[in-house]
Amino acid sequence: MKKENINVQGTAISILTHKADDYISLTDMAKYKNTDATGIVISHWMRTGYTLNFMGAWETLHNPNFNVTEFGNIKMESVDNSFILSTKQWTERTNAVGIVAKPGRYGGTYAHRDIAFEFATWLSPEFKLYLITEFQRLKSDESNRVSLEWNLQRTLSKINYRIHTDAIKEEIIPKMVTKAQTAFVYATEADLLNVALFGMTAAQWRTSNPDKTGNMRDYATLEQLVVLSNMESINALLIRQGLPQSERLVQLNNTAITQMRSLVGGVNKKRPELT
Repeated sequence: MKKENINVQGTAISILTHKADDYISLTDMAKYKNTDATGIVISHWMRTGYTLNFMGAWETLHNPNFNVTEFGNIKMESVDNSFILSTKQWTERTNAVGIVAKPGRYGGTYAHRDIAFEFATWLSPEFKLYLITEFQRLKSDESNRVSLEWNLQRTLSKINYRIHTDAIKEEIIPKMVTKAQTAFVYATEADLLNVALFGMTAAQWRTSNPDKTGNMRDYATLEQLVVLSNMESINALLIRQGLPQSERLVQLNNTAITQMRSLVGGVNKKRPELT
């Protein structure tokens, strides 16, 4: 679980990654209104008709398990002046996922950013504007960091590719070959890595992606670029050992499978077996 913080008008607000999405702490946001009674602030907001309608619409759009019948019952109850609705009651009765209660280290009530922004509107339009500004700044910083990491790995991959092609030049390409023959061998070795890691050659990728520019490596994930960089060094070593392409392809494919499994946290996925 990843936790980050932003500061909005002097209030520290936590943001968690929950189910691959951003959830913002309503508990922290409520401190802007009342530091000592954040639960009451959230409860008062949840009991309003507009909030109920908004959260119901959000859950209907994003949550296939949302209990619409129970949502209707809650709306009927809300007309009573004594109506009170807690986060726990809302989630348990409707199977809602837009708001969650987190115990322990990151304890508090968190909501999907769509819902959190609506809560911010209720707190203060000015507070909402500052919240959105800080949230967007955080996302921009994250994007820049990922882009920098990707470019660094792409550069590393290119450096290792030079080592890789030097090995081809020394061990595979016969003396006195033509430029056309040299280019053909380079292309074959590059595609050896492509097939081992991506499951297809560069030509097959271009055929499958006619609307994209560049090559498949330009669209690789950070994890794939790390593995590609490692494979280039390994292939250079295998070339110097005199292994034929067919044997190297099997070894490189096994390396790609093992390393990708490690990098993505043990997800049980594998490339189709080579035939």
